[in-house]
Amino acid sequence: MFKSRFTPGCRGRTVRIVAAAAVTASLLTACSSQDEERPEKKSLKVLMVDNPQMLELKKLTAQHFTKRTGIDVHFTTLPENEVRKEVHSDFALRSGRYDVATISNFETRDFARRGWLRPLDSFITKDRSFGQSDIMLPIQLSLSGADGKVYAEPFYGESSFLMYRKDVFRELGLEMPEKPTWSQIAALAERADRPGKGMSGICLRGLPGWGEMAAPLTTVVNTFGGTWFDRDWNARLTDNGFTEAARFYVGLVREHGQENPTKSGYADCLRNMKNGKSAMWYDATAGAGPLEADGSPVKGKIGYAPAPIEETRSSGWLYTWAWGMQKSTEQPRSAWEFMSWASSKEYESLVGREIGWENVPAGKRESTFDRPQYKRAAAAFGDATEKAIREADPRRPGVQKRPTLGIQFVGVPEFTGLGDHVSRELSAAIEGEQSVTAALRKSQREARKVGARYERR
Repeated sequence: MFKSRFTPGCRGRTVRIVAAAAVTASLLTACSSQDEERPEKKSLKVLMVDNPQMLELKKLTAQHFTKRTGIDVHFTTLPENEVRKEVHSDFALRSGRYDVATISNFETRDFARRGWLRPLDSFITKDRSFGQSDIMLPIQLSLSGADGKVYAEPFYGESSFLMYRKDVFRELGLEMPEKPTWSQIAALAERADRPGKGMSGICLRGLPGWGEMAAPLTTVVNTFGGTWFDRDWNARLTDNGFTEAARFYVGLVREHGQENPTKSGYADCLRNMKNGKSAMWYDATAGAGPLEADGSPVKGKIGYAPAPIEETRSSGWLYTWAWGMQKSTEQPRSAWEFMSWASSKEYESLVGREIGWENVPAGKRESTFDRPQYKRAAAAFGDATEKAIREADPRRPGVQKRPTLGIQFVGVPEFTGLGDHVSRELSAAIEGEQSVTAALRKSQREARKVGARYERR
């Protein structure tokens, strides 16, 4: 039965329509067509995280993209946590402060569901030179909405693997298995642990935070057979799989980890590895570049092995910083032109020529790993990185089905608070202030609150 109602039309105009699917589709098509034909200002506002590769992009944009296209790009760069808050606020309110922003695969599906992002499929179809099929499949999946549409394009991608000192292993007569288990890594950490020489057996993040300690911990939980929530949103933090993984992680850090583990995040473990203070490090594949960079004291001394497993075939995480387009932007074509350039093979070549191939924002395109220049620059870790990303499956990271997409996180906004809380409790367990059992009992109560919000939907 048809009902007449008022609904927003193109660009905020209100029109009276008949609420039939075909009519609604026609209106949306007309709006899209008018958006595509509307003249645009040659100016974009871009919000992005202030990591080194993004800051390089900022310089190269003015020198190359703006010079070629005439599109001025005004960047706002902020630390990761501040970027997340700012983009959430701006995209939710559609305030128009930014046309494009860096978002991760953690936010993409949720933002798409809320209608904050403009789907990119029509741009992709018209821009055949972009090469969407060249984007690695796990990355494509992680940047798609539940409706199957593409909502973001990657700047770079990463997984996780194990980094270890080849020279130290030779000296101690140790051998890294081709596909190590966490049980094997614990045994190797015990033998490589030499506190008298200032070297820990392993470095693992112990710094509280959903994006710090909770990230590697969750991959351990996955492969030990645990999960934060089952497919029906029942919290499972006190189940055997999660409990065994947490006890293992806490015990390994306490017995053979670095000094001050609860103050150690990604950057601290990277420093430890570069300065010869740890024999092994399990973390992001992005860590390999700095270890192998010119001037690094451990360049050429590092070996790379897959993320350790127990009950799964692989256990590496999947993460990408990507470009999302504000739904209400008035410069969609210019926004796409910038996004496609910043995610393109062309941009990778530019970085390779002007900054160095070891600095290319890789991990997103199949073709990058076949480029002779990149293969030479990333000879030590390129194959291992490609394999880790290729094997990552955000749809099924563990032994049971999950309610959301994601490997090292649960893909709902509440996970930021929950992950922070649980990692604080387990950090206290590392410090010896409470048992792992007590930490997980308190954490389970918080997880139930999150699960209850989704069980009723």
